[in-house]
Amino acid sequence: MAAGLLAWALAKNLMPAVSPLLIAVLLGALWRNALPIPGFLSPGIIFSSKKLLRSGIVLLGLQLSLSSILELGPGVLLVVVLSVVVTFTATLWLGKLLDISLPQRLLIASGFSICGAAAVAATENATKAKEEEVATAIGLVVLFGTLMIPAVPFFGGLLGLPEKSLGLWIGASTHEVAQVVAAGGAVGSAALAVAVTVKLARVLMLAPIMASIVLYRRRSEPRSGGKLPPVVPLFILGFVAAMLLRTSDALPSNVLGLAQVLQTLLLSAAMFALGLGVHLRGLLRVGGRPVLLGLLSTLVILVISLTGTLIFPPA
Repeated sequence: MAAGLLAWALAKNLMPAVSPLLIAVLLGALWRNALPIPGFLSPGIIFSSKKLLRSGIVLLGLQLSLSSILELGPGVLLVVVLSVVVTFTATLWLGKLLDISLPQRLLIASGFSICGAAAVAATENATKAKEEEVATAIGLVVLFGTLMIPAVPFFGGLLGLPEKSLGLWIGASTHEVAQVVAAGGAVGSAALAVAVTVKLARVLMLAPIMASIVLYRRRSEPRSGGKLPPVVPLFILGFVAAMLLRTSDALPSNVLGLAQVLQTLLLSAAMFALGLGVHLRGLLRVGGRPVLLGLLSTLVILVISLTGTLIFPPA
């Protein structure tokens, strides 16, 4: 939790244009690659990467209002759904062609199609992924998502996209919520508002995607004897409940503001713990195939979301 506070303080006071989540991941990765990690920190690292992460995802639901998402209109919502579903499916297929393990494919597909590192971590338990595979997926999300911050606004400008349309493309394609905020803010307030709302609509797809992964495991491993996770994990149910609570307007604005700060701290602490698993030598050992899959997945979501933006521009 101390790392989350540090990342939040750095973002607030020294780097206001950078998300605390991104700072936390980078701090964790820097420590992992520069200094040894004391063994006594292991229980706290595990607690942060599991419990704090899930609590942060639940509170993330308080940022979503169904009414604001529905106000996007059926065309924009179709762009969101197709961007997630096509990217997720294409990433799994391309990963199979590249002979990448199923857990690694699922982690990359979730992170690149839904909401970055948080989606990777949320998918971890449903995939029986190895620590190295989780670290690889998070490292790829950070790498390609960061590259998209300047790239999408630049190419959107070359294409002459109106500000709101560019916001739609940013929100429907960029991997992390924090990266969406950075890219949308660089374009303008109108683009930022559309980008964040569209991105949060993508976050909502975390629940059905997680349920689909678990259902697939239940069908493919009916007699494995091991304990399978529930179809919809408890923290995903909490995420949906928090979203419905926000939609009801039952909470005052000061409570929502406090929840957002707490959510940022929890996810920052979790991202720091996950960043500790990003070992550069380990990434080099996995070879170029996961990196190629990350590149292809990024290109797929860029093309699908841009096509949808051109067909269904926001009002």
